Amino acid sequence: MKRTKLTLPQISEQYHRGQQTPSPTCKHVRCSLQRCSYLTDVVWWSGTLAMIIGQIGNFLAYNVAPAVIVTPLGALGVLFGAVLASRVLGEQLNILGKLGCVLCCCGSVVLVMHAPKAAAVTSRLELEAGLSDPVFVAYGLLLVLLLLVLIAWIAPAHGSSNVMVYVAICSLLGSFTVPSSKGLGLVAPGVLGAEPGALPLFLGLLATLAVSVLLQFFFINKALERFSSNVFEAIYYVAFTSSATVASGLLFKEWTALTAAGAAAMLCGLTTVCVGVVLLRISQEASVTWRTTKKTE
Repeated sequence: MKRTKLTLPQISEQYHRGQQTPSPTCKHVRCSLQRCSYLTDVVWWSGTLAMIIGQIGNFLAYNVAPAVIVTPLGALGVLFGAVLASRVLGEQLNILGKLGCVLCCCGSVVLVMHAPKAAAVTSRLELEAGLSDPVFVAYGLLLVLLLLVLIAWIAPAHGSSNVMVYVAICSLLGSFTVPSSKGLGLVAPGVLGAEPGALPLFLGLLATLAVSVLLQFFFINKALERFSSNVFEAIYYVAFTSSATVASGLLFKEWTALTAAGAAAMLCGLTTVCVGVVLLRISQEASVTWRTTKKTE
């Protein structure tokens, strides 16, 4: 008799009913079920190290390419995450999920081909002018207010039952993470050259980046403890990309370097990627296989 492969949420439900005992080799599963400390889990530390390396790679990418192209390419992370989750955690990846992976790849290629060749903000003085722009200041204050409301009131009450709470928090924090990462690259030469005013701006951006990354890391882990990794990563990608793109557009004016045709192609590529990510999310809710697509006689 063929055994049915259970997902992590199904194992968790059966475990708490006394119907399922995790394999001794699956320590990361047992930690999730028994609420033990992740600090003793080698798998958790491996994942944490991989995330740190990925963030370092993102930081370097923001300093050599426009944020409007680097941020959407995070879809490739969603793609690899979905594949690994299906292999390691036993989460489902059916036809819709595989189609979503293909669309993510195609959209990423379009984004790379039509990315802006130059950024509007290329120096520390231009960055300071952008940071003092009234529109960007108002946008930043609005984000801080929304984050305070979400973290202090909404997350404690609804975070464990609604994935959008943690998605909103992490996505809004991305509006600080992405501009800070790119801003540090613009300010660093001034710090090394001992330019007046460069060091305070560098430290301010560094503090903003550190706080936003730590908060994102904390709430991402809380979300992954309660929800499917594929579901969270898919929704989080769309929201994070939208939030970071708006913030980068207001601060760095990167969209002004695009022609009308280039902007249309970028939007099409971004839409393709978002559709692919949404299909990955839908694939967790719909049981679709090649066998079920055949016409019943």
